[in-house]
Amino acid sequence: MTRWKALGQTMVTADDPEPKVMGIVNATPDSFSDGGRYLSVSDAVEHGRRLIAEGASLLDIGGESSRPGSEPIGLDEELRRILPVVEGLVGAGAFLSVDTTKAEVARRVIAAGAAIVNDITAMSSDPEMVRIVADSGAGVVLMHMQGIPRTMQDAPHYDDVVAEVYEFLARRVEWAGSAGIPPDRIAIDPGIGFGKSMTHNLLLLRNLGRFATLGCTLLVGTSRKGFLGKITGRPVAERATASAVSALLAAADGARVVRVHDVGETVDAIRIWGDVRGWDRSETP
Repeated sequence: MTRWKALGQTMVTADDPEPKVMGIVNATPDSFSDGGRYLSVSDAVEHGRRLIAEGASLLDIGGESSRPGSEPIGLDEELRRILPVVEGLVGAGAFLSVDTTKAEVARRVIAAGAAIVNDITAMSSDPEMVRIVADSGAGVVLMHMQGIPRTMQDAPHYDDVVAEVYEFLARRVEWAGSAGIPPDRIAIDPGIGFGKSMTHNLLLLRNLGRFATLGCTLLVGTSRKGFLGKITGRPVAERATASAVSALLAAADGARVVRVHDVGETVDAIRIWGDVRGWDRSETP
């Protein structure tokens, strides 16, 4: 059975049918959906606790926006934004993940209690990242992205998006394993919206079952993204229903973790789905 462990604790198991909901806590001024809403430590911590109360099993804390067109920030500023949030949420009842590409940020937040590093570059941008993750025992999310956030949506192109994203993630999983990070500590993310057109996103979502064969936890994030706006015609603030439906469809096709802004709506959808399917939640935390 495939298990994804973080700091020695089993988080997702193959014999637990219920997908886990990862709530998003953006401590940024410029994220595409909620930038600027949780800039203060107290607001971000309160938001994180609210997401846990709504049913989030994990929280993903980010201090650097990766929206299309965004610019990178420095190490000190990223630490200033997120380290106190991690410290404020330790012990709040959920696994803490930090969305970062910087090894020093990863080292500091793991020491503070974070269990997972969510790296949108699949640990390719900072050569020290793989060592930090391997030595700490933390879990890691390896995501596919074509290009960099500033330019990734300019003109994304693939000959075969499913095959190319699959092959990239397979290589990164193998590389991480050779560096001492086994598959049970890895989640893979096909990177919906990261250097992909709407057609690319839909093709990836239609073929999630292929990614589930890599032997790692499959994580998918569609929440409030632009392709949902193109389909529904709704602005970012009105995409909660579209986000929950797309998350549920991803879960039905093999995603074990769904990364979302609208936790309550997604948790409700999964619970209804689970009861219809007859899942036994007596052992589910």
